[in-house]
Order: sequence, then structure tokens, then C-alpha cells
Amino acid sequence: MTLRSTHPLRALAAAAAILLAAGPLAAFAQSTTPVEPPAPAQAPLGSPSTVSPTIHPGDQVAISVYGHPDLTQNVVVQADGTIQYPLVGRVLVSGLSSAEARDAVARSLQKYVKHPIVSLAVQQQGSINVLVLGNVKTSGRYTLRSGSHLSDAVAAAAGIVQINGDLPPARLSQDGATETISLQKLLHDGDTSQNPELSDNAIVYVTGAETIRVQVLGAVSRPGNVEVYEGDRLSMALARAGAEASVKPDLNHVYLTRVDPTTGKTTPAYMIDMYQALKRGDQRYDPILRKDDKIYVPEAPQISAGSIGVLGIIGRLLRL
Repeated sequence: MTLRSTHPLRALAAAAAILLAAGPLAAFAQSTTPVEPPAPAQAPLGSPSTVSPTIHPGDQVAISVYGHPDLTQNVVVQADGTIQYPLVGRVLVSGLSSAEARDAVARSLQKYVKHPIVSLAVQQQGSINVLVLGNVKTSGRYTLRSGSHLSDAVAAAAGIVQINGDLPPARLSQDGATETISLQKLLHDGDTSQNPELSDNAIVYVTGAETIRVQVLGAVSRPGNVEVYEGDRLSMALARAGAEASVKPDLNHVYLTRVDPTTGKTTPAYMIDMYQALKRGDQRYDPILRKDDKIYVPEAPQISAGSIGVLGIIGRLLRL
């Protein structure tokens, strides 16, 4: 991360303290003290390492047929839930138990092998990447097992920062669609219908209880005051303000100034490489916002289509 200040001596001291403490932008890491969320009526919140009873895309499956060593195969379940197997071609196994998948393969082989005796076992579970944002204790990008659900993503982010009243909703974007999920029903009431399975590169955004106002200026389509939730990060303010390809925002050089809560003085402008946050899912480059933060985005001669695309998805989530 590139970290610069308009006041050289003060910036050097601040940067050294930040790097020694906990890495880039550690001073911006949290604006509220996280506490444990209320205990659910049931326990739908599973550990991301919980073993799945069913087969999912990305899993590696070992298959053998008694008396037919040529049919011994290690295959990977494809995104459409099928495996490619000799003689029979594609067989749908996603969503089945190992025993059910074994029987499905055996039925497909009956045309070619008399009374096939099939063995099937999951050798290695697949994984998916999920980005968790908003009012959670440790937002960021997480690797979860294939077949993980929304509750697994919330658990990976260490739960929700406690608020007064009902739990906030979550907004989920995956496979080109967005939806709103009731965390009150899921985590408090134990309603598993509110616990959808996640696909690779899903984005989960948990809204906060209160809104704060920040200012975004420069190469955005909607400059000015922007309302964000407590716990929202810099990327969300940029998404709301419209950091779109048409205005050519320079996401490698985003400037943030804020009021020091202890002294009441305005801090020097720090330059933040937002491209790193969006490319790597590294939240150290995407600080949590505070009330009255001021953000300036210069215009870039060239833009990254990938980072603009992520901001567009986040923008759709925020507008749900």
C-alpha cells in the first residue's frame, strides 16, 4: 500500500506507528467495539470447516468398479454439478450423498458393465471464495468449503457487531443476481430458509444500524455528500458515489482525510491504493469510514476494468 501525507514529518511518524502496530491502515481498522451477537434460538451458524453430508462442485471424488481397474478414476465435480466418467459420460452427483452418487454411477454403467459394484468416496472437498462486507467483526475475503451457506460466511467474519433491536438484513450477490436475507430470522429465529448456499465469488453485505455522512469528490458520477452505514468501508462510499468507468476514477490514488476523534483536528490526506483492496480482497487497503470523512478521487488516464466491475456489484448491493 502507498501511504503519503501532505505533512512529511507527521506522516512519517504516523506511518511508522501504523506499520509497527498491525500493518497498513491499522488505525482505520474499526470505528466501533465488536461484541458477540445475540445467541440464536437454534444453531444454524455452522463452522466453515463443518463436513458437508452432500457432494458439491469442486469436490474431488474417487471412483472404482470391482473387476474393472480401467474404470478407477479421480474426478472433480464441475460447476454444473456433474462428473465426466468413462463409458457413460456426464453423471449428475452434486447435492447427493456419497452413497447416492455411487448408485447414480452404477445405474449409468449398467448398459456397459454387468452388475457393476461401484465404490465412491469424496477424497477432497472443493472450496469457494466469498467476500464479506459491512457490519461484521472482521470483514474480508474468505475461502470456505464448497456447499457453504450464508451463515458460514457470517461465522468466518466472526459474527455481527452488536446493535440495539433486531439484527440487520444481509444483501447477497452471486451468479448475477442479488437478494436480501433476514438475519433476524436466520440467526435469532433459526429459520434455515434464510440460509442460501453460496457460490464461488459471492459477496455478502451486512447493513449497519445507523448511517453516517461522508463526502466524496473528484472522478465520480455523483459527487457530494454520501450516506453510508456504520461499519461500511471506503469501497462502499465509492460505489455509492458512482466510481464508474465513464468518469475514469484513479483507484490507485484515492485520498482520505478525517477528523481525529481525540484532538478534533483534521488529519493529513492519506493516499490509499484501492485497487489492491478490490483485486486482492485485502481490507487493510479499504478502511472503515467515520463520520465526516472526506474522500477525493483523481481522474486516471487508464482504468482497471476488474476493479470497476467489483465496485459496480457492490453498488447494486447497496441500492437493494
